[in-house]
Amino acid sequence: MISDLGMCQPTNNKKQEGVYGVLPYMAPEVLCGYQYTKAADIYSFGIIMNEYMSENIPYVDIPHDHILAVKICKGFRPEIPKVIPKLITDLIIKCWDSKAENRPTAKELYQSLGKLHDGTPNDHIFNNTENSYNETNNKEDNYYFQVKKCDIIREKKLRSNFKKNKENIAKNVQTHPQAIYTSRLLNFENLPKPVNSTFQVSQCLDCELDELDLNQDDDQIQEDDN
Repeated sequence: MISDLGMCQPTNNKKQEGVYGVLPYMAPEVLCGYQYTKAADIYSFGIIMNEYMSENIPYVDIPHDHILAVKICKGFRPEIPKVIPKLITDLIIKCWDSKAENRPTAKELYQSLGKLHDGTPNDHIFNNTENSYNETNNKEDNYYFQVKKCDIIREKKLRSNFKKNKENIAKNVQTHPQAIYTSRLLNFENLPKPVNSTFQVSQCLDCELDELDLNQDDDQIQEDDN
């Protein structure tokens, strides 16, 4: 259960200007000094969801300073890997909306994630008996279809880049000395009004899927790799 996102402060502290928290997980409106709301938790959940799916810590290689706060208010967000299913990517982006009122509620998130987990309402698209997809349904909108194809993309990339990644992984994953992941007092002044980025990350996955023959089965894909 996620219960504390670093927004608390010591009880013996007197009220100070600013807000307590961990910068990478804080909603832009909170950074700007607006009242903390449940919608701010949804933004934080979106950051955590992307961290879990991507296995990448947000903003790990840059300073957590005033410049980052400005960038976040201007729509800067953590990178969403192309191998994350589009339905999940779109949900993450909704959680990151600069306008709190546009973010899904906790109930809506629960329902959306529940449908993805249960495979409804498109639970009959994938036919386990025949190991094939029902052509009469829209495969692009089915979570299991997207996961299957994303797994294929991920596996192909891992195979082709394994040696290179193994040699460079230690160099690529380094925490910046000014990247702080503990709750602290943040008092950033003159931050811009929060806006969304014009770049739609979710479109990246479509490009990756277009590279595949969506009618190929696993045997055909394995043959291609060989």
